[in-house]
Amino acid sequence: MKKDQLLSRLLTRRRALIAGAGAVGAAATAGVVTAVTGDGSVASAPAAGPRARSLVKSSAYRLQPLTGYGPPRAAPRRTLVRREPLLRVSGRGRTMVLTFDDGPDPRYTPDILDTLAEYDVRAMFFVCGEMVAGGRRMLARMADEGHVVGNHTWSHPLLTRLTRRQIRSEMERTSDVIEDAYGERPEWFRAPYGAWNRAAFQIGAELGMEPLAWTVDTLDWTTPGARSIANRVERGAAPGVVVLAHDAGGDRSQSVRALRRYLPELLDSGYHVTVPRRDYA
Repeated sequence: MKKDQLLSRLLTRRRALIAGAGAVGAAATAGVVTAVTGDGSVASAPAAGPRARSLVKSSAYRLQPLTGYGPPRAAPRRTLVRREPLLRVSGRGRTMVLTFDDGPDPRYTPDILDTLAEYDVRAMFFVCGEMVAGGRRMLARMADEGHVVGNHTWSHPLLTRLTRRQIRSEMERTSDVIEDAYGERPEWFRAPYGAWNRAAFQIGAELGMEPLAWTVDTLDWTTPGARSIANRVERGAAPGVVVLAHDAGGDRSQSVRALRRYLPELLDSGYHVTVPRRDYA
């Protein structure tokens, strides 16, 4: 199947899943479609995920998110590891979490940090090791301003097509460079494209990290316009929601402008935008 046909099919499937969720916020991750209702409750159902026929080329990987890869059926006895990524956090106090993937990017990440600082809000940044290599100062700023930095692998590969050794290398190298630039090793990780498998869960746990997915996808990677991105966040707002956006991987000027729209709206609506705490329950 040609790449443009695969991308079209993926986008069509994602739109259908989101439109058919019948709730305020929805996402298809870890083999389930999860809808977050207005009162913060969650409804889940199996998702028929697409299968990638070949590795995604690095030049375009951030424009082709994949979802629907299911969690392992059984966790190993000797290692405490989740069977699926966390899809939301505690909704107490109308709490929401903003996450930004694929950075840091010197063109867009500083503007996002400026907006967050203006409203005294903390967010999560799932960074790629290859991007951190040229953006260490931005991670130091994230540390100084109280943001949480998570592991998004080194080169953003499709983990389901890698060996265990390759997955470990992607994740461990990234944790090393984050520790060097941020000052601490990451406690959270997110699989590229939302493509999780048994090895990713196990290796992440061995490296001391908790998996975090999302419940509202802004689809900003499609560059639909700042207003459209902001509308998706505002419509999907609910206690415990985790928002997925991007600060790298393409032209993210729309994502920057959208944040300036929806962040004050969320705060004015009484939402507390913060970062999650680890939950070992």
